[in-house]
Amino acid sequence: MSDPIFLLLLVGLPVISQMVAGRLRARFARFSRDPMPLSGREVAERMLAENGLTDVKIISTGGQLTDHYNPRDKTVNLSEVVYSRSNVAAAAVAAHECGHAIQHATRYPFLTARSKLVPLLKLSNTVLPLLAFGGSGLFAYMGSSLLAYGFIGILAMPALFSLVTLPVEFDASRRALDWMEGTGLAAGAKQAGAKNALFWAAMTYVVAALGSIAQVLYFARFFLRRR
Repeated sequence: MSDPIFLLLLVGLPVISQMVAGRLRARFARFSRDPMPLSGREVAERMLAENGLTDVKIISTGGQLTDHYNPRDKTVNLSEVVYSRSNVAAAAVAAHECGHAIQHATRYPFLTARSKLVPLLKLSNTVLPLLAFGGSGLFAYMGSSLLAYGFIGILAMPALFSLVTLPVEFDASRRALDWMEGTGLAAGAKQAGAKNALFWAAMTYVVAALGSIAQVLYFARFFLRRR
């Protein structure tokens, strides 16, 4: 009988991921046609200023949908199509990234927790290839419950990181939408468009979290069966 978790990892999640990514690109393209009075850079400047963040820089970066906030150097990095263009999609993405800057400034608990998980995530990414190529043989040789649970704990790091990321992303979108509505920058259909674009962006993180959880469940069962 086929393993349902394995099938989910092999077939289900890649298909879902492609569907969500396609939907996100379509929504971004759709709402990029709705004009706004401010460019993404100007939206970011205004939102940061109105929240008293004078030490955050706004930078244009290459690529598409590569927008992010870097807490290490306090920069809002906006892709070229967001930085310079004046439309609903650009405004929503710029405001979302500023939402992360506000989280950082106010020490939003989940953002702080995610930052603390980064070293563990790097460790997990280093160990995972070793598990993939030699994990089963190692467990067969060692037969150690402690070792098994230790490796499963390392495997769980990406899943934990993905789960902590979800409230960070949803909260940043909430802050963005509340600010856009409160300032009157977006209303009616424009506000609905911004909400829809940010929803599909958030769904990419939901799919990533599901994939990480499915992966740790699959390998946990695999290794524990071989103890």
